Amino acid sequence: MKNLTKMIIVCACMALPLTIGFINIGSASAQTPAPTPVSTPAPASPTVAASPVPAPKVTAVEGHLELDTIIQVQIEHFDEWVLKNDPSKLVPYVNGLAIHGDYPAEIHASKNHVHFHLKITPQNKQVWIDLLGEPHAMRKPVAFSVGLDNQSPFDSVFDQNNPLPLTVISPPYGAIAVVIIVFTLVLLLWLARTTNLLRDGGTRVPGKLRPYNLGRTQMAFWFFLIYASYVTIWLITDALDTITPSLLALMGISAGTALSEAMIDSGKQQASENDLQSLQAEKESLEQTIPEVQTQISALTTKGDLSAESTLTLNSLNRQLNDGRQRLSQVNQQIQSATPATDTGVSKGFVRDILSDGGGYSFHRYQIFAWMLVLGIIFISSVYNNLTMPEFSATLLGLMGISSGTYIGFKFPEKS
Repeated sequence: MKNLTKMIIVCACMALPLTIGFINIGSASAQTPAPTPVSTPAPASPTVAASPVPAPKVTAVEGHLELDTIIQVQIEHFDEWVLKNDPSKLVPYVNGLAIHGDYPAEIHASKNHVHFHLKITPQNKQVWIDLLGEPHAMRKPVAFSVGLDNQSPFDSVFDQNNPLPLTVISPPYGAIAVVIIVFTLVLLLWLARTTNLLRDGGTRVPGKLRPYNLGRTQMAFWFFLIYASYVTIWLITDALDTITPSLLALMGISAGTALSEAMIDSGKQQASENDLQSLQAEKESLEQTIPEVQTQISALTTKGDLSAESTLTLNSLNRQLNDGRQRLSQVNQQIQSATPATDTGVSKGFVRDILSDGGGYSFHRYQIFAWMLVLGIIFISSVYNNLTMPEFSATLLGLMGISSGTYIGFKFPEKS
């Protein structure tokens, strides 16, 4: 019994430390969190690289490259390009120049083509002028493509080595316009040469032509320049409102010059004719009076002895006869001076007619003629290079007005 008790006590003593250790381990495990297990990622499956979208390329154009026409542009891979881009912002590119604001009229992405209506707008006017200005022929070869506005154009088969023809002037309309302009020019020159269309007014010497008139020549010069330029600009750009206010003022100055000159010449001619008629009437009266006085003198002298009264009458008739003869001589001289010479009022050649008057060549005529030529050259250059009528400044118009006014002022004392 005692041995059994001893064994129990020994076992209890041996179990006590183990119990205390288990208690400590449980307490520690309660205070310390269990570590989170690290998940191992699954091996990634191999990815296939996305193939790039093929670049669009212009391959065909249907229709004529000409203002105010519709063209159809065929674009390779266009249906794929529109999936990531806005086709409504496409514009034509001609010789690398973007036709700004000329966006598609129709877009057919499924058919890989787009339609453009080629037209001039305020945004692209200068581009069209650069393309169509200085025309050398009715058509010119150009490179063509399309692309987003203000970006690089698409690749195109129509490059400098394989250009498309750009119509500058429509051949049918161009041919008709050339015929009309040439016909009117030839008609103007023929009438100017064979009639008094551009010549001074007045009585025409039989078989001779009157001198060319500077005012009428200036008016015809500006009329034909503006007329031909208007038709040319319309043919190329379809623009109708191209005559500027300064051109109206210029035509007004030339028309006013010609009208004032005609009024002055008409007044001079009328005054000269009236004076000549008065002198002719006086001459006829003197030629009728002088013989009558001579008859009276002869009747008195045949009587022989004359009374004092008859003597006074005879002396008076003699004085009247002498005065009549002197006045007739003066009238004949005045009539001779007033009567134009046979070569007066006859053309001596175009340049001499417009640059000279009865007293010879005059500077005021040369001045207005020189400015007319200079401004005419500027006018033609502006129309040819820029396809626009020039806008003359107020200074230039004032200069033309001063030249015309000086010319008109000198017309009053100018000899016929």
